[in-house]
Amino acid sequence: MNTTEVIIDGLNLSFETIMKVAKGRDKEFKISIVPSALQKMKASREFVHKIVEKGDPVYGINTGFGALANQHIPKKDLSELQYNLIRSHCTGVGEPYSRQITRAILLLRANCLSSGFSGVNPEIVQLLLDFLYYGITPVVPERGSVGASGDLAPLSHIALALIGEGEVIFDGKRVSSAFAIHEIGQKPSVLGPKDGLALINGTAVMTALGALAIQDARKLMTIADITSCLTLDAVKGTARAYHPQITALKPHPGQIDCVFNLNTLLHGSELKDSHDNCGKVQDPYSLRCVPQVHGACRQTLKHAIDVFGIELNSVTDNPLIFVESGEVVSGGNFHGEALALSMDYLAMGLAELCNISERRIEKMMNPTFSELPAFLVKQPGLNSGLMIAHVTAAALTSENKMYCHPASVDSIPTSTDKEDHVSMGVTAGIKLHRVLENVKFCFAIELLCNTQALEFQRPLKSSPALEAVYTLIRKHVPSIEKDRVLHHDINNIVKLIETDELIDCVRQNSGALL
Repeated sequence: MNTTEVIIDGLNLSFETIMKVAKGRDKEFKISIVPSALQKMKASREFVHKIVEKGDPVYGINTGFGALANQHIPKKDLSELQYNLIRSHCTGVGEPYSRQITRAILLLRANCLSSGFSGVNPEIVQLLLDFLYYGITPVVPERGSVGASGDLAPLSHIALALIGEGEVIFDGKRVSSAFAIHEIGQKPSVLGPKDGLALINGTAVMTALGALAIQDARKLMTIADITSCLTLDAVKGTARAYHPQITALKPHPGQIDCVFNLNTLLHGSELKDSHDNCGKVQDPYSLRCVPQVHGACRQTLKHAIDVFGIELNSVTDNPLIFVESGEVVSGGNFHGEALALSMDYLAMGLAELCNISERRIEKMMNPTFSELPAFLVKQPGLNSGLMIAHVTAAALTSENKMYCHPASVDSIPTSTDKEDHVSMGVTAGIKLHRVLENVKFCFAIELLCNTQALEFQRPLKSSPALEAVYTLIRKHVPSIEKDRVLHHDINNIVKLIETDELIDCVRQNSGALL
């Protein structure tokens, strides 16, 4: 396998690079710090040592932390101070983050530290990059961050792995980090002044959660348009509501993009053209208002891309080292308010995609509207068909409503009220991923239903692009002639969504989609 070189400098990290590295196999990506950034890191590190020699109290270097900031720490204890910080902050609980999310966290933390404003020892950051190259994944419990003062608990578990005291997944096994570090021919990091604080005081966890969610959400916005068009044709709905002139009178950018996709996908559909002169005038909102709903959901994604596009290359720890002006300044860039708000907003947008998808599924189940067999199966009664698949979609949709209570409107004071307002950004990110998963399953159920419904409209065909989707799904999911276990079928369609295969087959038959 060829190794791809990735260069970081704290300035140019992209969503695409994060996703590639997060999904990357062992030794697939060799990540290095650009020399100019490395020089800034060294200069920042030297400045920290000058402060130590001078002896004046400076937060994070020779003082206690948080509510203990007024405690001055003697020079001889500064290394122990950093080790104590890491050990005491490893209080995460719950299941560990996935490999993808953890790798994204590692990359984002390294990118932030490479900006040269943190005063961290560059050798520690290099070991962090070695973890990515060799596939050493720290075991990081999901819960324990309030989204301010940095993602302290989860990042501490990563720092614990770097100093050889944590647990990691290596070669498919859960082992001590000391063992894994030895196996790659390295030694655990040795913490000096400010090293521990620099490793844990930042927004890398919530940024990783949001960045990966954004990449999945981009895909789901397009899948939403594809599934809705297949359903429209499957129930012989009208595409008149997708006329570009309608959207021209309400030109929200998301709606414009959605209408382009809908008309592109439906171009050449025999089914669409077969009932131009039928008695139907208006479809239910779940079909008629797709541009307005999907378009609005696209706007939530656009906002998240704007916010996280800035955060990916921001310096988010505290205090910050400004070598040129000779200052160490305490601030609040570790606070995740912008991230929490945008992830809550994106979760709402994705949940609405699920809401309207579930309503379209119901329309296919209902013979009064669809004029198709009840629950899309021959011999309904003897067979239940897709009845309970719809129930599952309803359950997922309802669950999302619970997850869409905004985490960002909550705040709970910590550290004897020193940290008296927090963002709950990690909580927002965790529930955003739960919503994403539910949307994927709901879309898979809609695709299971509309490809089945399409068969009752034969010999008429949908558009070339949508027929390509039908053919792809039939390679993995046979048509439903009588009742069978549908669990595996749903999972097979989810895999097509996650691997891009479904979108790729559409683009090959329709051209570009937005």
